[in-house]
Amino acid sequence: MKRSSILCSLVLILTISCNPKSDATAELFGSTWELEYISGPRIAFDGLFPNKKPQISFDQESGKVLGNDSCNGYSAEYTLDGNTISFGEPGPTTMMFCGGGERQFLTMMQKIDGFALEEGKLNLLIGEVPMMRFTKVEP
Repeated sequence: MKRSSILCSLVLILTISCNPKSDATAELFGSTWELEYISGPRIAFDGLFPNKKPQISFDQESGKVLGNDSCNGYSAEYTLDGNTISFGEPGPTTMMFCGGGERQFLTMMQKIDGFALEEGKLNLLIGEVPMMRFTKVEP
């Protein structure tokens, strides 16, 4: 009885540790995330995004993110490997100018190299430093 319990425990541990797509990664998909914090700019968050906050959605099938940079729609390819992530050059966007917030957001996305999901929040990281924090938007 003791041997079978140990064997079952080992199988369970190996199954969990060898699974490359954790439940945390799965949480990225099927949701829209809205920016609530961005590091770096010397302008207050509400000054950067006075009317609308940037949003991002991950499309697992196409390997693209889609969203709004607070002013214009955008899309970009992304690469995901464990907790590392990188974003390609944002694709065609509409050409409205609404201030500097949208440029700050898209420029920061290009620098991101990791992510963490904690307490229902999505943190996009440079190294281990959270540079952008998102919260889920209810449909």
